[in-house]
Amino acid sequence: MRPDFNALAVFALVAEERNFRAAADRLGVTRSAVSQMIRRVEENLGVALIRRTTRSVSLTEAGEQLYAEVAPAIADMRAALDAAEAQRGSPQGQLRLAVSSIAERFLSGSFLAGFVEANPQIQLDITVTDAEFDIVTEGYDAGVRLGEVIEQDMIAVSIAGRERQLAVCAPAYRERHGIPSHPADLAAHRCIGWRPAPKAAPYRWEFSDNGKDFRVAVHPEMTTNDMALMIKLAVAGAGITFGMEESFRPFIARGELLPILEDYCPYFAGFYLYYPNRRNIAPKLRALIEHVSRQRR
Repeated sequence: MRPDFNALAVFALVAEERNFRAAADRLGVTRSAVSQMIRRVEENLGVALIRRTTRSVSLTEAGEQLYAEVAPAIADMRAALDAAEAQRGSPQGQLRLAVSSIAERFLSGSFLAGFVEANPQIQLDITVTDAEFDIVTEGYDAGVRLGEVIEQDMIAVSIAGRERQLAVCAPAYRERHGIPSHPADLAAHRCIGWRPAPKAAPYRWEFSDNGKDFRVAVHPEMTTNDMALMIKLAVAGAGITFGMEESFRPFIARGELLPILEDYCPYFAGFYLYYPNRRNIAPKLRALIEHVSRQRR
């Protein structure tokens, strides 16, 4: 069998988009042309790769395995082409990023505005998500996460140095209910919790005592996946909440929130921009890496 690399690239794009029309739009061809290319790959391999219904597109087990194998190679080829095109001028093209919702400094308007102003030919496509997944197979150029959860085979660049998580409450809450002297006392307080997804368990609050890390499974009376809502509730005196100090800093500065249990909230490695370890790094991604490094300095 002679491999059809064009059809394989189309398959990878459909697998990335999970949508025939979206893949066709990116390629500038018709949907039927994309369908024909997928059929060609499946006929050559003698196995179904994609399940099609009137409402959805999903990969078969064979399709998932093939996509996992070819996605890194196709990403490398895209990067090589980007590098060749960049010889004509400034970095250009769409830069897809998956960013944690609590990476406050990276998501700040000034940080991103400075990057796009310096690189007007780059279009940022940012998905704010706390789900853990393989950025390569999902078609992202890079991601931003806490360093402790980044895969070992990735290259990681520090964004803002060490950070910490804090427990906070409003002055009004302290006046009415007092504050805990130890994390174990949180069980007797009203808490505002966070969860990454609707069916996920609430996040356990992490503390440290004399170098020994431990988690507290609070029983929040209010739980959400939206940090902005958590802060609003805390400012309104609804309870104690927990998150990155960077998220709370403006409210602490204005006196709307008070940090508590600080002796049990140590600093740790903060957020990192991470990307696959490749020989060819696309100029658009290299531009972002350099921007992060400049801001860090």
